Amino acid sequence: ALSCGKPTPVPIKSTLADGLAVPLVGYNAFHTARPLVDKMVVVKEEWIAIAILRLVEMEKCVVEGAGAIGLAAILAGHLPELRNKRVVLILCGGNIDTTILGRCLDRGLTADGRLIKFSVVASDRPGGIAELCRLLADVGVSIKDILHERAWITNDIFSVKVKVVCESRDLEHSKQLMKVLSERYTSVNFGDFMDSQGFRQRLSPSPNHLDVNLLEQGVTKCFLE
Repeated sequence: ALSCGKPTPVPIKSTLADGLAVPLVGYNAFHTARPLVDKMVVVKEEWIAIAILRLVEMEKCVVEGAGAIGLAAILAGHLPELRNKRVVLILCGGNIDTTILGRCLDRGLTADGRLIKFSVVASDRPGGIAELCRLLADVGVSIKDILHERAWITNDIFSVKVKVVCESRDLEHSKQLMKVLSERYTSVNFGDFMDSQGFRQRLSPSPNHLDVNLLEQGVTKCFLE
């Protein structure tokens, strides 16, 4: 609508920020907001999930995707002109379903490198899976889900493929887990985790990217450095 200079129909896709998913902005709303809008940016879904997670964890605020979009844009580094300035974010909208909130938090943990999914081929002899669980306990991760399968494995008959979802403290803790498992087992796959981290690695090196650890000081008090 801003590009065309008038309300313009756009296709709607599924998004965490469903409050912003408007197929056609109203005529009066458009002409009221147009002179007040300096810039518009596009934010990836992963950053919206991380923003919702940060607000719940650090500010104890339950905010829907549309309400967290401002923080998501800052975390993604789309607003470099705000660097070294005190920033006020309007957290407008807490109308989020409980089940959707749970999905957002899980997706945020995954994008943040704290929810890990991997598969490993372990010994199917007595104590094989128990050894894997002890190894995870020694590293200090928490098992969220575990599944083992035997029928579809192509290794020897005394092997079992174990699929695990676990939670770590942070990204470095997850990397430590990857290192320990790779040293102990010859067949271990972190495919889904590496895909989610590819998203982070593409954005994190940006000089405009905000270190999310700064938000431990409080979202409403942090500075962009």
